[in-house]
Amino acid sequence: MKVQELTQNLSAISDLYSKRFSIERTPEWYLIKIQEELGELSSSFLKMTGRARTEGVSDNELRKNFEDEIADVLAMTMLFAKNQGVDIEKALQQKWYKHLEGSGRTNEN
Repeated sequence: MKVQELTQNLSAISDLYSKRFSIERTPEWYLIKIQEELGELSSSFLKMTGRARTEGVSDNELRKNFEDEIADVLAMTMLFAKNQGVDIEKALQQKWYKHLEGSGRTNEN
């Protein structure tokens, strides 16, 4: 799935969430949600790696929660980028992919 299609799908889900819970998604809301989700990711990572209490949760559940939190951080970051008019593919090309130039690798590798 391409970044633009993924962002559109996430935006549709976010629209449903916003309507269901009467949330006004301001730029500040997106940024705070990223921080919230990053906190949850940090917590799940610490639990998964045995550095926080797991309250009897299985290793499989800890791993699934960790993956879910990564998805949340990524989704909220993509939604914030869309809200701010950032072309994610272009931004990645400018910031990250430029380091592949001359390496013999491409961004498809």
